[in-house]
Amino acid sequence: MMMAARAHVESLLRARKLDVTLTTVAPWARAARAVAPTGIAPIDDALGGGLARGQLSEIVGPRSSGRTSVMCHMLAAAAARGEAVALVDTCDRFDPRSAEAAGVDLSKLLWVRDTGDAVRALNAMNLVLQAGGFGLVAFDLADVPAMALRQFPYTTWMRVARVIEGSQTAAVIVGADRIARSPGGVTIALDAPATGSRGRWSGAADRARLLRAIDIQPRIVGAR
Repeated sequence: MMMAARAHVESLLRARKLDVTLTTVAPWARAARAVAPTGIAPIDDALGGGLARGQLSEIVGPRSSGRTSVMCHMLAAAAARGEAVALVDTCDRFDPRSAEAAGVDLSKLLWVRDTGDAVRALNAMNLVLQAGGFGLVAFDLADVPAMALRQFPYTTWMRVARVIEGSQTAAVIVGADRIARSPGGVTIALDAPATGSRGRWSGAADRARLLRAIDIQPRIVGAR
């Protein structure tokens, strides 16, 4: 009798989309956390395996700090697992050739290009997340002016996080400064390289050298 009553109450809560209030008798006994490995060993180690799925995280740092490289590694790692990935490219910064050279399987990438309209890009981001089926969705706001981003109320990002809550999608915002993350998400903070440091070059002569890579030193903020 009690089991039938409990099942009836649970069905009513689910019908009214209030089932997030349901819990077990032992709420501390949680299922294993689903993660999306980034493909970058130091970051994955710090995160306990990767970005939490169903959560909104962010990559932040100034120009030349490696934020685009980190994003591309994440997209490449997800695509290599056979997952569909998406990029909402607000300021048309994405270079497909460089991304492909970094290992991104472009056949698994949905690329949404824009020309700096943050509102329109945010609407596109919401549509992509609501469609579902993506292992990783990146929202590049790196070159959007801070004043334009401040026009969005904080509840904007709460709604974005709510869309993917409980799903297998990991979402990440790329920006110059901290913007938003969900409670289970993290901030991957990157510092600008000091002049003459952390760069790897090829070529012997000063005027004939090419920059091959920049060694990044990420800091993880808010890892759960």
